[in-house]
Amino acid sequence: MSKTDWRGLTLCLLAVALVLGGLPFLKGGFYIGKHEGDTLQMADIVFRMAAGNWPHLDFMTPIGVLAAAPIALFVRLGMQFGHAIFAAQLLVALVLLPAAVAVISRRARDDWSGWIYGAFIMVLCVALVHGEAQNSISISMHYNRWAWAITYVLVPIVMLAPRGGERPASEGVILGLGLAALVLIKATYFVSLAPGLAIGLIARRWWRTMAVAVLAGLAVAGLVTALAGVQFWTAYAGDLLTVARSSARPQPGETFGMVAAAPAYMGGTIALLAIVIFLRQAGRLTEGMVLLFLAPGFIYIVFQNYGNDPQWLPAVAFFAWTLRPDAPVLTAKGFDLRAGIMVAGLLAAAFGFPSAVNLAYSPIRHLFAATEKMGSLIGIPGQSDIKVLQSRLYDVREMRAGDDPGTPYATYRSREGRPDPSVLNGEELPYCEQQSGLRAWFETAAHDMEAAGYRGKKMLAVDLFSAFYLYGDLAPVPHAAPWNYGGLSGVDDADYLVVPLCPGSQQIRSSVLKALKAANYTLTVKERRPLYIVVEAKRAP
Repeated sequence: MSKTDWRGLTLCLLAVALVLGGLPFLKGGFYIGKHEGDTLQMADIVFRMAAGNWPHLDFMTPIGVLAAAPIALFVRLGMQFGHAIFAAQLLVALVLLPAAVAVISRRARDDWSGWIYGAFIMVLCVALVHGEAQNSISISMHYNRWAWAITYVLVPIVMLAPRGGERPASEGVILGLGLAALVLIKATYFVSLAPGLAIGLIARRWWRTMAVAVLAGLAVAGLVTALAGVQFWTAYAGDLLTVARSSARPQPGETFGMVAAAPAYMGGTIALLAIVIFLRQAGRLTEGMVLLFLAPGFIYIVFQNYGNDPQWLPAVAFFAWTLRPDAPVLTAKGFDLRAGIMVAGLLAAAFGFPSAVNLAYSPIRHLFAATEKMGSLIGIPGQSDIKVLQSRLYDVREMRAGDDPGTPYATYRSREGRPDPSVLNGEELPYCEQQSGLRAWFETAAHDMEAAGYRGKKMLAVDLFSAFYLYGDLAPVPHAAPWNYGGLSGVDDADYLVVPLCPGSQQIRSSVLKALKAANYTLTVKERRPLYIVVEAKRAP
């Protein structure tokens, strides 16, 4: 294993970060092609945080504070939301770069593999799509990419034996701060990876590194507690439990079993397990064991992420390349383990290649994206640099039931297994779901509320999103959820509830109304508007 040139590695990573992270600024705005609802959710979170709110304490979300804090920082400094995203992504890459160089330069087998691995870490920080292989731009789930980038720095510390031996001070700090960052970005990553990393540290008997990591993590926990109070942690745990118990969204994609063994993912899982087996047979007992204990965590993270994109595949390919024997190693039956590790690693790289290329190419694709048919997503004056196709913003398309009583299909309704309808005080609301026209709904509803005398009021939608204040003279609802999971967050702080006649999520509307009834709220209809019903909610004594 040759020594890696840390200077060259630093220049490579810096170039990738500055070029790919800088290209979006040249466009003059952020032109997204999908997931405008996710973008609206993040805008709601960011603007609340820029105003001084804390997630979990002042509003409900399972997403950690560090997922939006860098963006909120630049919004607070005066940037528009879209450019604040670009600046935050570049900041994350530059903050992570020294740690990536420190870890990779002591572990990469050769310069070029270290450069590719490190460059992909920077790509994860500054990409403009969450992954997959679809030719579209999206900021949705950016925090998953950031968490994967941190994971790509942390796992090699334990997985790969470094040249020069243990460095408990520097690498313990990197481990501790990195794991703390995962907790504060998305706790799923910490829960999934910490056990495997701890087992690896114990197996290597790196007690000092483990001690430093624990102290560094506790220091971060202490800092957050000093800033936000002990209640921050209990509120965070409460938000996570709320989402975990939600019947409206039990999982974001495929089941755990499907993520591990469905045809689309089975090849990667087999390659991962093959590398584990071959490494241990080739004498890499610790490395094979660590990878084995990390494998369920990798799959669980993918299970918890929309799109179910196995971003761990390039990392596993890098591990296989780095840990392969220098010469052929034959089993008792003559199988060459060196070749087996290389083939399995090559398969992992091939399975991960489409998503990796999509991530790396996304800033370039964004630079050349057509812009003539794009409109602003957000209605706040001076916040016009998030652009979406006008057809997605204003083309209102609704999905309605065609089997209501009196229709030719009415006899089939009892056999279709449709979920329970939305019921407000015994009245069955129409089965309807708005498929597109996000800005058209919010802008029309907000202006209608202003005209109806609700200017300045805190209006909470019985629906997926409630960001009316981003489109009119209305107030954000304290403790509300920017993305509603079917619960009652913010109900007690709202002046009125807004029950859409055609919501963005029929399931969320139904779940919230059921929850209100179960919690013994008295719902008084104040008035009926063309698009929604205004309701006062009072908890019964």
